[in-house]
Amino acid sequence: MFGRSRRVLEILRTMRRYGLGELFGDNAPTWLVGKPKQFDEPVEVRLRLALESLGPVFIKFGQTLSTRRDLLPDGMAEELSKLQDDVPPFEGAEARSLIEAAYGHELERFFAEFEEQPMAAASIAQVHAARLHPAEGEAHGASVVVKVLRPDVHERVARDISVLYTLARMAARFHPEAERLRPVEIVAEYDRIIHDELNLMREGANASQLGRNWYGSDLIVHPTIYFDYSTESVLVMERMEGVPIDDVDTLKAAGVDFKVLAERGVEIFFKQVFRDNFFHADMHPGNIFVQTDNPERPRYVGLDFGIVGTLTAEDQRYLAENFLAFFNQDYRRIAELHVESGWMPADTSIEDFEGAIRTVSEPIMNKPLAEISFGLFLVRLFKIARRYRYQVQPQLVLLQKTVLNVEGLGRDLYPQLDLWATAKPILEDWMRRRADPRIAAERIRQQLPQLIDGLPDLVSTVARRARAGEAPGAHQLEAALTEITYELRSARRAMRWTLVGTGLVVVSAAELAYPPLPVWMAIITGLAGVASWAKAWRGTPRPAPK
Repeated sequence: MFGRSRRVLEILRTMRRYGLGELFGDNAPTWLVGKPKQFDEPVEVRLRLALESLGPVFIKFGQTLSTRRDLLPDGMAEELSKLQDDVPPFEGAEARSLIEAAYGHELERFFAEFEEQPMAAASIAQVHAARLHPAEGEAHGASVVVKVLRPDVHERVARDISVLYTLARMAARFHPEAERLRPVEIVAEYDRIIHDELNLMREGANASQLGRNWYGSDLIVHPTIYFDYSTESVLVMERMEGVPIDDVDTLKAAGVDFKVLAERGVEIFFKQVFRDNFFHADMHPGNIFVQTDNPERPRYVGLDFGIVGTLTAEDQRYLAENFLAFFNQDYRRIAELHVESGWMPADTSIEDFEGAIRTVSEPIMNKPLAEISFGLFLVRLFKIARRYRYQVQPQLVLLQKTVLNVEGLGRDLYPQLDLWATAKPILEDWMRRRADPRIAAERIRQQLPQLIDGLPDLVSTVARRARAGEAPGAHQLEAALTEITYELRSARRAMRWTLVGTGLVVVSAAELAYPPLPVWMAIITGLAGVASWAKAWRGTPRPAPK
């Protein structure tokens, strides 16, 4: 408790030093934000500097905030995106101790080699190179990297998250736009993200899923996870070789085709979102390598899988249709999709919203295709939508962040990148596949048992409401629904007894085939099977009319 109070005071002093009181508006008391001062730098720069001075948890919070361009003033998101998760490493000897504590054994039992000098360090964990003991018949063990959580990271994160909630509640009380900004909900979203990152087994599972989705692909490769050596605080994975994607000079020297590299990045992202519905949501340059052994078809290497995103089937469909409608300049359809999806209130005026979308889209659409930005479209769309009481969708925030990263990275590699030329065929193919009757039939087949099991309860509920309503025709509706319920239950009961009877008859035949078993046992078993068939044939007694 004392540590938390001291941290609150430290944060308040930092807020005053950087003059962040103006972020709270005129209603904030002086004891909270200090007296007004004049500063040379704009408030967004001062906010970035303050977050950097407060340490890793606040730096990562600022990075998360930078993805909320639908909420932040112009310029603030761009400034916060400059925050770097760059912290000094802790001692290799301490990393060794932490790993041994997680394993309960000395390090040498698991690794033939372990480099105490870290390869990289971040706010949550740092990474060391190592080599496993060779398996039988191997000359050398596998080359791996060992990711270990920083000491006391759980305690520090818990303390700072608690303080962030305190600040969020203050902002909710004093900020003039608190209802729209929803500061407590923003902190809760960050709380979930950072706690997911604190479980390295979860990151390993994410990497394993991505590797399975892309197994055998020449577009991207993912490291093998050694789960037998991993815990919640230690993750051991294959060491991947490649050139960091922002090392442009090395890529050029290797003869890499930058147009192909940029287009492949776009293809990977859209296939992750629409084909797999499981996308890497932290695709900044530090998490991507490139293998240059085939420079005409360079292959990506995915790293750092702490943050991934998924969408519901409906969100996938609405997003695909939104993108297609945008590039077909069908603004009315975009407006309709937002209301149909529940992202906008049902009473939203489609005509008014269509006009607002046209206002933000036409300036973008008047550019050459190679200059059209998906990310800018999403940012402007979300900003205009908030005037119509748009409900922010957390899963779409992750997607927007990833689109901006992928698009920015692609344009850095190849400024003439035509994102639409790569994305449109993937979206259209996905839409065609959804409309394929065979795929639709397979979805229905998979869901049929659940549907059959749930229908009797649904029918009973509807019948009960019909009785309560006493509306014209309610008794006829109740009778029809009762009949449906009877048929479903009767069919389900008959299927069960038929299966039981068939099983007993098969067992009876098997008993007759093996003479050591008494014949009377086979006869009794067979008769029980026939009785089960008869029970199935008789059906369920029909309920008495009411």
